[in-house]
Amino acid sequence: MGGLSEDLSSSTLPLDSDNDQRVYFVPYRWWKDAHDSLTGDADEKRGLPFLASPGSSYAGPMKIINSIFSSDLVFNLRREEDSSQNSENGEVGISGRDYALVSGEMWVQALKWHSDSKSSTRNGGSFSVAENNIADVYPLQLRLSIQREANLLGVRISKKDNVLELFRRACKLFNVESELLRIWDFSGHTISLFSNSNKQRQSDQEVLLELQVYGLSDFIRCKEGKKDELANSILGNSSATSLMMNGASGTGSASCFRVNSSVFSGSSREAGSLGLTGLQNLGNTCFMNSALQCLVHTPKLVDYFLGDYGREINHDNPLGMNGEIALAFGDMLRKLWAPGASPVAPRTFKSKLARFAPQFSGCNQHDSQELLAFLLDGLHEDLNRVKKKPYVEAKDGDGRSDNEVADEYWQNHLARNDSIIVDVCQGQYKSTLVCPICKKVSTTFDPFMYLSLPLPSTTMRTMTLTVVSTDGSTPTPYTITVPKSGKWEDLIKALSIACSLKADETFLVAEVYNNRIIRYLEEPADSLSLIRDGDRLVAYRLAKDDEQVPLAVFMHQRIEEQYINGRRTTSLKAFGFPLVAKLPSTFNGSDIKDIYERLLSPFQVSAQDALKENHTSDVDTMEKTEEVGKRTSSTSACVTDPLRSKDGVNCDSPSDADLQFYTTDEKGIIRGSEIQVGEFVVGSEKSKRLYVLVSWPEKQIERYDTHLLTSLPEIFKSSFFTKRPQESVSLYKCLEAFLQEEPLGPEDMWYCPSCKKHCQASKKLDLWRLPEILVIHLKRFSYSRFMKNKLETYVDFPVDDLDLSMYVAYKNGQSCTRYVLYAVSNHYGSMGGGHYTAFVHQGGDQWYDFDDSHVYPIGLDKIKSSAAYVLFYRRVVA
Repeated sequence: MGGLSEDLSSSTLPLDSDNDQRVYFVPYRWWKDAHDSLTGDADEKRGLPFLASPGSSYAGPMKIINSIFSSDLVFNLRREEDSSQNSENGEVGISGRDYALVSGEMWVQALKWHSDSKSSTRNGGSFSVAENNIADVYPLQLRLSIQREANLLGVRISKKDNVLELFRRACKLFNVESELLRIWDFSGHTISLFSNSNKQRQSDQEVLLELQVYGLSDFIRCKEGKKDELANSILGNSSATSLMMNGASGTGSASCFRVNSSVFSGSSREAGSLGLTGLQNLGNTCFMNSALQCLVHTPKLVDYFLGDYGREINHDNPLGMNGEIALAFGDMLRKLWAPGASPVAPRTFKSKLARFAPQFSGCNQHDSQELLAFLLDGLHEDLNRVKKKPYVEAKDGDGRSDNEVADEYWQNHLARNDSIIVDVCQGQYKSTLVCPICKKVSTTFDPFMYLSLPLPSTTMRTMTLTVVSTDGSTPTPYTITVPKSGKWEDLIKALSIACSLKADETFLVAEVYNNRIIRYLEEPADSLSLIRDGDRLVAYRLAKDDEQVPLAVFMHQRIEEQYINGRRTTSLKAFGFPLVAKLPSTFNGSDIKDIYERLLSPFQVSAQDALKENHTSDVDTMEKTEEVGKRTSSTSACVTDPLRSKDGVNCDSPSDADLQFYTTDEKGIIRGSEIQVGEFVVGSEKSKRLYVLVSWPEKQIERYDTHLLTSLPEIFKSSFFTKRPQESVSLYKCLEAFLQEEPLGPEDMWYCPSCKKHCQASKKLDLWRLPEILVIHLKRFSYSRFMKNKLETYVDFPVDDLDLSMYVAYKNGQSCTRYVLYAVSNHYGSMGGGHYTAFVHQGGDQWYDFDDSHVYPIGLDKIKSSAAYVLFYRRVVA
């Protein structure tokens, strides 16, 4: 038959030799409605039912291994003689899991019946198998084999026999793991197959069948999480309501399928005329399809490109693309809005896009917002009504009112830019820069095509610091939230509030690395970007003095004993973070010791714990001494200075010594003179800081909890495998973060005309003039030198009433500041890949999901999600 292919191997047998007859695979309910109406008897010809179940082409011990490495789709069809009556009921077909096998003649008859139904609603019309009917048919190669078990048919669909896209469709269509799948054979070919099985056939012989799949290119979407909305949309209409199926009508309780990728609900209008047409995926072009569907459903743009837009194409604009982008976009829009349109393959537009924007060439995934930005700018330049742009020079305000300056900027902009894109999509904002040195204020009014709003999690930063007091309290870590682009004074302010800093207290913040202070953070204007997440900061809580008094910075070393070749030796090892305290104007060794011991009081362990630790330590020491005594006869000598223990002769154990204090440098490397009790000590006059190295013998280590002294958290501890909790924020909060005053980054320095140098000025944005179509881009993607990240923050955005009256600086000129949502570009998945779709509003409360070539209705409750990426609003008149 025509639906069969030639034998691919010696083990493949032809099913039939009739090359004029094809086998069509169609939705069961679609076929049943036509069949019952034509015959008037639902039982005149009953199909042979089969129930699908998982299966494997391999048996025995190798089954699991072959299942892993084989990419074929394998399942079984079990013949069910008694299920026909029970399964043929009014609900078959609603789930999208019941299909029919019909002959070519039956398929044409069913098409004619559906076409006649459509013609009757249009006052007549002749029938023909239209080109779009043929386009909705695609072939699928199946390999069939009779199993040893009676009434069981094995089915295998291989990548070798089908193109990749059709194989993927088959995997979705014949997924038998989650729901029941029934196939009704009205063609009679399976009966002939079972009859031929009486012939002597080897177990490895297969029959290659080419099915003509019709009406199911998008029908499988009923199953993939959307069937409830679709079924409710259909069943919610009364049985007398006719369903418009791209022009064809059917009963309201019977259908759940699409023709030519259009979704049919109880609408009285033809689906094609509503623009419910998908765009084919040409290979990772979902980002493009998503952005395009949002644009082609922008009301003013639809009217413009369905009209005579060609007369406004500017072929002389050197910034344009000779009108080719505008022509390709307009042609595609017209195809998408044509009545009865089938999914459009945007190949011409894609080729033009790749020509003028090579970054979008090939089959790589891209950013829908980046494409949208290029396309809006390209359409504007191609359709710019200004043939010769005049030269205009921006003038300073010179004390004039903002209204006058803003109008001047806008008129200068319109003198060079005048197109449908400017008319519909462009607004104006006020930008104010302030020099931090001379306080020079610069104000400009710039146009915008869209607003890129940061998410709060990208504008704020959490930082953890350890606060150390001199009043005997335990060091405490505090986690605060500060602006990511903030200054050092922002951190001090937040930390002061978190730990209730008193009016007579101050902070000395230092970065600690390798048990020493490597820098002091004392400049209020320094940027917080200088602090990395892996840094460790200590905030020393000190008394605020009018006079600058010297500071003592204590660093710690412990004496470690080792036995090498039977001899006891000692070494010094730095540990813990430095402790800081203020000193009196004059001080001696006793003052140094007293201050240090006061700083150590929070780390001191209780007497009971110390006694327990000492007992354990004594036992261990006795055992070590006995072991050493067996290996050496030098048991009576010791040294008092642990640094002179190289000769192994000891006279006094360092474990019995007290804390020893030495002067040192800021790195704690050089060991100076020992600080004696009662001896006057002189600090560094240059730094007003005295660096002290404290040597801890073993006995002293046991008296203190050194774990508290050594544990210092990082500024921010991130984990690659740890997923952050779901965040939620309103769109208004994102807008406030966008309009908030912030300092420019080090890479965006502003040249101050008064100071005659570049400076890190503060910048403030204000909305001044709002466009008719407001496009809002949510900045979900962040980039760093080493990794990319996507924020899954849930943004709660208004659907019916976005009120921007509180955010517009030009109050008198904006009477209409309310917007309604009409489209959303969504991104699902991770940064490196994922998938783009579009939600589009089509009047009333009806929304549709445009997923490449698939289009189906979606509930209003599904519009808001953490996948929302670009929002499209249109202005409404109050």
